[in-house]
Amino acid sequence: MATLYTVLAIAWLFYKVTPASTSCLPGCSCTNDNLGRSLLCMETAMGRIPDNVPNYFSKIRIENSHLTELPSGSFSKVTALASLWLNFNDITLMNIKSLEGLTNLTELRLQGNKLRSVPWTAFQDTPNLNILDLKLNRLDVLPESALRQLPGLTYLDLSFNQLTVISRDVFLNWPLLNTQERKGRKEASSGEANVVLALHDNPWLCDCRLKGFVEFIKTISPPLILMNSYLTCTGPSSRAGKFFHEVGLKTCMKPEASATETNMTVSLGDKVTLQCLVKARPEPSIHWSYNLKIIKGFTVAETRVDDETIRSQLVIPSMHLEDRGIYTCFANNFIGNFSVSFLINIKSFNASSSGGAAMSRPPFPLSSADENVYIDIRISKQTVYGITLEWYAATDNPAETWFTIHLGKYHSEKKELTYIGPGINTYEVNDLLPVTKYEVCVTLKNQTPRAGQCIVFLTGSDISQLEQREKFIHIIVIMCAMVLAVPVGMYACTTDTRCTFSCLDRCTEQCKRRRRQEKTLRTNGERQGTFDSLQAASDEGLCRDSEELMMKRRSSQDKNNHKGRVQDPQETNIGAKLY
Repeated sequence: MATLYTVLAIAWLFYKVTPASTSCLPGCSCTNDNLGRSLLCMETAMGRIPDNVPNYFSKIRIENSHLTELPSGSFSKVTALASLWLNFNDITLMNIKSLEGLTNLTELRLQGNKLRSVPWTAFQDTPNLNILDLKLNRLDVLPESALRQLPGLTYLDLSFNQLTVISRDVFLNWPLLNTQERKGRKEASSGEANVVLALHDNPWLCDCRLKGFVEFIKTISPPLILMNSYLTCTGPSSRAGKFFHEVGLKTCMKPEASATETNMTVSLGDKVTLQCLVKARPEPSIHWSYNLKIIKGFTVAETRVDDETIRSQLVIPSMHLEDRGIYTCFANNFIGNFSVSFLINIKSFNASSSGGAAMSRPPFPLSSADENVYIDIRISKQTVYGITLEWYAATDNPAETWFTIHLGKYHSEKKELTYIGPGINTYEVNDLLPVTKYEVCVTLKNQTPRAGQCIVFLTGSDISQLEQREKFIHIIVIMCAMVLAVPVGMYACTTDTRCTFSCLDRCTEQCKRRRRQEKTLRTNGERQGTFDSLQAASDEGLCRDSEELMMKRRSSQDKNNHKGRVQDPQETNIGAKLY
């Protein structure tokens, strides 16, 4: 009988220490100790939180198991869970209800994941949480109300994240810290638990926005303890590498811009440098405009004068008549914005000097309103929401030639103007609306668009599927007084040139070939997609118009021949060639 009791005792002990395999998850191990039952899953191919986690575990540790998210109610059935370790996975998303049902949870460790944000209201479901480890994630924002739902938290690790600026109100709203501060330092040291905070190894941006937080860090004392008190500035460059206790930060202020000379009269061909000084906290964003239009192609240089002042210089290498006008230096930060304007006039080269001699003309040619420059335009690239425009212009001085981009809806008289500096021959058009007909033109600076300097294109109706992006932008070019559908990757020669072939003859031949193809398609019962349908419709219109124009042309030639005046037929001024 004694032997039987001994065997039963050993069996019971074995059951307590080594649970049955049916009660544990595949690839994991389960153990019992004086704190309860534990689940340990290390370096498994789990990929997601299992749905069948038994409800009697008090500690779960799943690490290096390729978890990507914490879905709603991940462990809601494990109501006894007190410690949850999910370190070194690939968690990027944490659902707002992922901690639902975990009222007994006291420890949560999410170290070494890929979280960019945390739904802090999710901690309403964990009122007893004491330890929160978010080390080695990608958090870049900490809301002021983040810690309000953690009244019992005594350990918070936010080290090795991407925090740059946070408010001291984050910690002033920490319930436990407020409670202990009200009790006083003496009472706290006589048995009250310390609060440990880890904030080191974040890329702190030590400007005015961090002023309150830096002052808070400098005054930290028990019961609040910093795991590493030597917090270091990463930016701006003037403070990079300095410790918090070495910097003194001022209150933020909106930009103030100034200039020594705002009204200038210069000569043609002069090099002009416009300079504005901007003082602001934090560092502002500065850009220049010409007649309230954004400038592209100017040389702009910025130099830091001191911690609060930046000198911005805009250089015009050679003044032309079309360069005169109002130039504005804009500066803005999150507090506000400011601007200063410069008026530039040009001395007339017809005016007489004090000696009576007329000023000589500049040594470079000026673009006149009557100058018609050959501009070869094409759409070189299309994306889901826009296009890239590219052009080539036959000018005598390409290094000094400015262009103007005219962009807008086809029937709108008002177009958005963008000035492009010398040496640039591409422009990106983004944020296009679907099912909209646009017109974009390239001209010499300050000239109005002429016939043949524009491209008209139509955006598609569906921009929701990336795999259909080749069909989003439909390019329609006016050619030989008819509409053609020209796919991206084709040139549209849109200036007056002499063609080596008769446009109407070529178009008519293409129409016949197209009709034969369509007849074959109808016989086979086939029909092309959106882009082909558009091109087919365009070609049909082309064919009709081509035949009508051919008949008119022949009639006109007969009349001229009858009168004895032989005239050369007018050659087309537009062609297309594959890129």
